[in-house]
Amino acid sequence: MENQEAYRRVKRWVEAKFGFYWHLSMYLAVMAVLVIINLSTWPEYLWFKWPLLGWGIGVFFHGLAVFRFSSGRLAARKERMIQEEMEKESSRKGN
Repeated sequence: MENQEAYRRVKRWVEAKFGFYWHLSMYLAVMAVLVIINLSTWPEYLWFKWPLLGWGIGVFFHGLAVFRFSSGRLAARKERMIQEEMEKESSRKGN
């Protein structure tokens, strides 16, 4: 039972990472095409910066959600904190 839960948690984590890497690679590919189009058609005005900035903000927050605020990692962190507090509590009662 515990093994299945760990597998599901790890699977979600890996899928989230792959989702972010896919998003990042599409962002880089599309931005490269937009830069080429911009510089070859109208180099006086660099309009590609606007989609670069807008989509870049989305990629940034996607990365934060996956690598910093992942619910699986938060749950593991919470569980670790609970265990530490339980150990402190039991050591206080033992004294």
